[in-house]
Amino acid sequence: MKRIKVKELLVSTPAETDVLVKGWVRTKRDSKGIIFLAVNDGSTINNIQVVAEATRFDAALLKDIATGASVAVKGRLVESHGKGQRVEIQAEEIILYGKADPEIYPLQKKGHTLEFLREIAHLRFRTNTFGAVFRMRHAMAFAIHKYFNDKGFYYLHTPIITGSDCEGAGEMFHVTTLDLGNVPKNSNGGVDFTKDFFAKETNLTVSGQLEGELGALALGEIYTFGPTFRAENSNTPRHLAEFWMIEPEMAFYDIIDNMDLAEEFLKYLISYALDNCRDDLDFLAGMYDKELLNRLQFVLENPFERITYTTAIEILKGAERKWEFPVEWGRDLQAEHERYLVEVHYKRPVIITDYPKAIKAFYMKQNDDGRTVKAMDVLFPGIGEVIGGSQREEDYDKLLSRIRELGLKEKDFWWYLETRKFGTAPHSGFGLGFERLMLFMTGMSNIRDVVPFPRTPRNAEF
Repeated sequence: MKRIKVKELLVSTPAETDVLVKGWVRTKRDSKGIIFLAVNDGSTINNIQVVAEATRFDAALLKDIATGASVAVKGRLVESHGKGQRVEIQAEEIILYGKADPEIYPLQKKGHTLEFLREIAHLRFRTNTFGAVFRMRHAMAFAIHKYFNDKGFYYLHTPIITGSDCEGAGEMFHVTTLDLGNVPKNSNGGVDFTKDFFAKETNLTVSGQLEGELGALALGEIYTFGPTFRAENSNTPRHLAEFWMIEPEMAFYDIIDNMDLAEEFLKYLISYALDNCRDDLDFLAGMYDKELLNRLQFVLENPFERITYTTAIEILKGAERKWEFPVEWGRDLQAEHERYLVEVHYKRPVIITDYPKAIKAFYMKQNDDGRTVKAMDVLFPGIGEVIGGSQREEDYDKLLSRIRELGLKEKDFWWYLETRKFGTAPHSGFGLGFERLMLFMTGMSNIRDVVPFPRTPRNAEF
């Protein structure tokens, strides 16, 4: 008999048919010789109830079936008279695949803190919370690929190992095959990277943007979606050392086109979640964030406000509020400033443009005023910045001057500069941190709870 997933059974008609379900026991109770099992196979947050008459089964078998056990159940799918379910299975045969000793199985029917569940990340998938989160993570990843594919973008795989620093921050993980106990030295006493695997200093990438631009300047519109890394020694609920980024790059897009795409893209993802992940969203809203669904609708229904950085500074300075971080033209905005603009002043998502050149990356197109660049940040309620992007500098001389001004190694960007020599064109792009998006979509408060196996300072377990 072919196995049917719980998700399909729960929406089927109780036609007194024979079915086979396989999954893990979430709960077990015994009432007057009738055993009730709640079985879940991961296909949905909802369980299917299995009803077994104790006299029809071996007592030892029923004793071994406990929370966490893996089972296969054959039986009749019938109408359920219990509350909260349309159908249930009247068991005729039960096979126990794997026991879960209740004396040591950590996921018993009781409340568990998210901190505790991070310590058993190999098992937390089996909880309602993380089943919902990771089903939604899949749905959002699928929606991202669908959106770009349907718009004619090409998915470009950019390198994870790189010899350049896209952000210029220097917080990168080194990649080497050198013997760290006997590192070869050059004549200056430094590390002799010519003896290393790539014969040069290499790192894990912080972004696929630079390589993405190369693809866009031939294919027109591309996107990357892959892991990125940052060796920032930060242990906050919003930082990871390994995270995933979505980075579209588009030839012939100016900053306005870039903003239009970002707004359309985000609204598409929210609509997809509301249409396809409602059971999981309802559960997460009920458990963790009562305003989750309202906040998703809020973003979906409101056009994004578009303002300049200078306007934002003026608004923040005029606010009757004491800021933890100072508000001055030339300083980067902090989360408290971003959330005020979105949640208090405009009461809608906000896109800020034209940031000071001094606080932005070398590749952003310079405005005619000589002190600002065509950057853009998209701000959401609850989390602040969700997207960062810009029109890219297509002028060779301006780009080279900026690289030198910041003290970057010109030789590391020779290939990037050459795209400005041969058929340069206006182009734009942005980056969306996938885990930051997932925080917003799920209502979770810690970024470690929206990635299967978080990588943070002093933590690379599992």
